[in-house]
Amino acid sequence: MRVLINGFGRIGRTVLRAWARERRVAGMQSAAAAPWPEIDLVAVNDIAPAETCAHLFEYDSVFGPFDQRVALDGGALIVGPHRLRLTHEPDIARLDLRDIDLVMECTGQAERQEEATRGLRAGARRVLISGPSAAAEITVVFGANESGLDPAHRLISNASCTTNALAPLARLIDRAWGLESGWMTTIHCYTGSQPTVDAPRGADLARARAAALSIVPTTTSAGRLLDVVLPELAGRLACSAVRVPTASVSAVDLCVMTRQPVDVASANALMREAGGVIGWTDRPLVSTDLRARPESVVMALRETALTAGGMLRVFGWYDNEWGFSCRMLDMAQRIGRLSD
Repeated sequence: MRVLINGFGRIGRTVLRAWARERRVAGMQSAAAAPWPEIDLVAVNDIAPAETCAHLFEYDSVFGPFDQRVALDGGALIVGPHRLRLTHEPDIARLDLRDIDLVMECTGQAERQEEATRGLRAGARRVLISGPSAAAEITVVFGANESGLDPAHRLISNASCTTNALAPLARLIDRAWGLESGWMTTIHCYTGSQPTVDAPRGADLARARAAALSIVPTTTSAGRLLDVVLPELAGRLACSAVRVPTASVSAVDLCVMTRQPVDVASANALMREAGGVIGWTDRPLVSTDLRARPESVVMALRETALTAGGMLRVFGWYDNEWGFSCRMLDMAQRIGRLSD
């Protein structure tokens, strides 16, 4: 499956890093060990100059220097043994993408139909959007509703990093004991949507404050997206967000009431056995310890608790860049297996 990354920012670069790293690890073992054997990243499109794209990929403040060769050769980006076509077209609808099976739309500018469908108009077969989009035909979260993907879907949203952490967990709890109601708070690292110094950013004056200096209460799209991804839970979970002055790794703090009684031991056993995109740890870890973990959420079993009234509290870490990028690759592979 031939894939183009449109937008070489935090997610676009991390997708390529994760893919290239796993290809190298698999090459040291066997080709069959690669987690995305059917994905071939062949092109990158970004408005930044080629030298900037290569430099920011090679030297990353969160993940460190890339451990393979990074170079430019004519119109190509060289990453280890991989050669990717590199273009700088602001409107990819102007490119000829008839050789591309999937565009990973990572610009953050695909909320409307006009922007979201540019890859399709350029000739690509499908588009996977790295965030929420009202233009998407379906919003999919691995571990929650990926079975709903259909060959007819051409415009697909991979939801948000927080929804990818929350939805599989909410589905797991609901299937085990029935999720009656609850509240999720995401404790989220700062992102590029926040200023580094106090500066106007929309109507939310709290979001106008310097990201690395304060804890900032704000909103999250996860509650709205959860209702879309798991309509059977619509209205049962409310969500809020607190941005904190760390550069990577976030957490979900989920408190729920269940229809059937539950205890801490049973809850932790369920999370240990979940597998797939849900990981777990019983060690006293902090956020930096979870950097570059590939799961959608890593449950901190030491944090599980139950009130006298039966409210269950669970806590999970998620690398909002690396884990989400791995789900982009998982989703791309699943899309590639759809028959037209």
